[in-house]
Amino acid sequence: MIKVIAFDADDTLWVNEPFFREAEEEFARLMEAFMPRHSVIKEVYQTEIDNLGRYGYGIKGFILSMIQTALRISDHKIPVTFIDKILEIGYDMMEKPVEILPGVEEVLAELQDDYRLVMATKGDLVDQEKKLKKSGLDHYFHHIEIMSEKKEADFAKLIRHLDVVPEEFLMMGNSLKSDVLPVLELGGHAIHIPFHTTWEHEMIQHEVEHDNFYQAEHIAQVVEMIKGM
Repeated sequence: MIKVIAFDADDTLWVNEPFFREAEEEFARLMEAFMPRHSVIKEVYQTEIDNLGRYGYGIKGFILSMIQTALRISDHKIPVTFIDKILEIGYDMMEKPVEILPGVEEVLAELQDDYRLVMATKGDLVDQEKKLKKSGLDHYFHHIEIMSEKKEADFAKLIRHLDVVPEEFLMMGNSLKSDVLPVLELGGHAIHIPFHTTWEHEMIQHEVEHDNFYQAEHIAQVVEMIKGM
């Protein structure tokens, strides 16, 4: 039944979230003269969430959220040099090497002849395209979809574009909230591949129970799972 297999990118194909957590810690150290570090991290997270509708996901929105947080918690008293330092934190994130996760390329190579492979991720268009090019994985994919959100409507649009029905579509990724639940609601299939660090915004508080839901410990297991379908 499966004709199209879609892969999330960040923390499914390559490392991403640890870079954000490192940047958060660096920002918190910078701002600890104004607020304890753990409180700074809570403040910048809340700013990120408030700004999702304005900036979407990605490093650029994160940089703007750090600047906005710094101005707010310092009552606009931070030195101008702090803005430079925050920008440097963001620029360093953009220049991080793309670290492909173990087993990814072997799985893509094994599946590419039997299925149409798609990269379906959310985030900043320029940043995600840049990471894909750096990764050297682009030649495995029939289609690249960089989404502003990953909700049912977004996946329904993608599935229509690929000219398949949901029952012929399989999504795999590290986020139950964004990669699994919307696809299951449409009648598609989903494999959850956990990553050791997950952004708080992507967490859910309930178990997933669905006939089309599969749980892997790591990506190397998915080929046998797909054959079993």
